[in-house]
Amino acid sequence: MAGGRGGAAAPYAIFGLLQHETKMSLVNFSVHKSQSYEDPLANKDELVFYTGTRIFGGRPIISDSAPNADKHRNHKFLRQGESCTFSLYAPIHHAPLPVLCFKRERGGLRLAASGLVKGSDPDRVVLKRIVLTGYPHKVHKTKAYVRYMFHNPSDVRWFQPLEVWTKYGRRGKIREPVGTHGSMKCVFDAVVQQRDTVCISLYKRVFPKWQDHENFIR
Repeated sequence: MAGGRGGAAAPYAIFGLLQHETKMSLVNFSVHKSQSYEDPLANKDELVFYTGTRIFGGRPIISDSAPNADKHRNHKFLRQGESCTFSLYAPIHHAPLPVLCFKRERGGLRLAASGLVKGSDPDRVVLKRIVLTGYPHKVHKTKAYVRYMFHNPSDVRWFQPLEVWTKYGRRGKIREPVGTHGSMKCVFDAVVQQRDTVCISLYKRVFPKWQDHENFIR
């Protein structure tokens, strides 16, 4: 079959979709940054995706590509030379398929990353780490009174089962709240320095931003 605008002959490609490919899901792409793209490529940046016969826009979240992990850490940027996973809501794709990711600029579209479609997996868990910090007020060998991490005793009791760590590599746990302003008593595996910083790591599951249907061009 042939045809075209203005009477000029041009070939048409006719294809059909597989079952469920008209539905939406959380699609994952294994990508690496283009060597010619030197600008930062941040998490949730708006991109245009080309996957064979489909063209659509989206704001993917970036995570690591550890094959045997059941939870994956969210990344702020896609770094040069690293293979990461883009996740976003898009029409269902069946692997294997190539993907090209373009960034919109004033001069048009610029290739930012490329890779392969991994498939649709809404159960893939991407976690964002949040760090709470406090400062030792009084230190005696492996014991320290920490303040400014919490502001009331109930918060200290809520987070008491979690492990605390310091920037100088000490590990410990919360013993009990002290006073009424959120101070707490902590015990560590080694001597704590007064200038150290006490931290607690929290993890939150993150999801891609839902895009309007008009962004799915084809």
